[in-house]
Amino acid sequence: MSLERFISEAISPWMKREGAESDIVLSTRVRLARNLDQYPFPIIAPEESSYALFQYLQKEFQDQEYADKGKLEVIPVDDLSQNEKRVLVEKHLISPHLAEKSNYGAVVLSEDEAVSLMVNEEDHLRLQCLFPGLELREGLTFASYLDDWLEGKVTYAFDEKRGYLTSCPTNVGTGMRASVMMHLPALVMTQQLNRILPAVNQLGLVVRGIYGEGSEALGNLFQISNQMTLGKTEEDIVEELQGVVQQLIQHERAAREQILESSKVKLLDKVNRSYGLLSHSYVMESKEAAQLLSDVRLGIDLELIQGVSKNILSELMILTQPGMLQQYAGKGLTPDQRDERRAALIRERMQLEQGSSD
Repeated sequence: MSLERFISEAISPWMKREGAESDIVLSTRVRLARNLDQYPFPIIAPEESSYALFQYLQKEFQDQEYADKGKLEVIPVDDLSQNEKRVLVEKHLISPHLAEKSNYGAVVLSEDEAVSLMVNEEDHLRLQCLFPGLELREGLTFASYLDDWLEGKVTYAFDEKRGYLTSCPTNVGTGMRASVMMHLPALVMTQQLNRILPAVNQLGLVVRGIYGEGSEALGNLFQISNQMTLGKTEEDIVEELQGVVQQLIQHERAAREQILESSKVKLLDKVNRSYGLLSHSYVMESKEAAQLLSDVRLGIDLELIQGVSKNILSELMILTQPGMLQQYAGKGLTPDQRDERRAALIRERMQLEQGSSD
């Protein structure tokens, strides 16, 4: 296992598996925030304390094996170039916050990249488990086993009344954030999403863009997650999120059927125009690429486009991000150069799809 592989391969091995409701739900993430009781929290920790924690966890985790996820590798963030950090953010393996830190932050990654442990981020540990499709219950079970395994190695900061203690008060309690990444193009096209989102927020959930808090919803991709961690069990949080996600799935499917019934020819034109632009353009900005990929993925899911892998949205959304483009180029690129390389990469990928379907 090597850093080069984590950086160079756009699609993580876990993303290649098929998950439930995968026509609408791309992925599930369960994240746990944890702190160690014998160290100051990262937000107030002196440098020597952060270094001591990093050294301790590196010794504990390096080359350890966990379940069927293979060996764990500890990657110090300070050892990465700015672009390598950017690539790991684009692959959702580290947070933008950890990428910006330089105080002995690290990430511990499993071979299949389904397990990511961020060290010295906002909290001492951020445990992240990733699954394809809608796998919230499975994600909680796996994250709980991982949490127990880690607790056999360290002592958590825990209060009998408040639960797990965290740097941010909104994470106190279970310390858990469960989220799903959803592709909702039909709800956007029919302008129903703006009506639905306030109701989702009233249920104690939050809707964010593709990279979480403060990010933009590119390609009609939305991250739905819980806001509350205190006063509810992990099971309650997952069941409530599962229920809302199932309703959103139903609404999205109904909106797709509505468009097919009322405007099939226009939809055929839209998705095939997008397919043509992706296949033949020589310059393409990231926002345009995300929207066109969303259209094509919708066409694939509705069987309006044949012979193209449904993984193309997930794959190309990562491959065409600035960090990954520059990693493949082996050098820094200007925005114009990135737009040209993005278009070239997409053309080549579409040609591969066409060749494999012949």
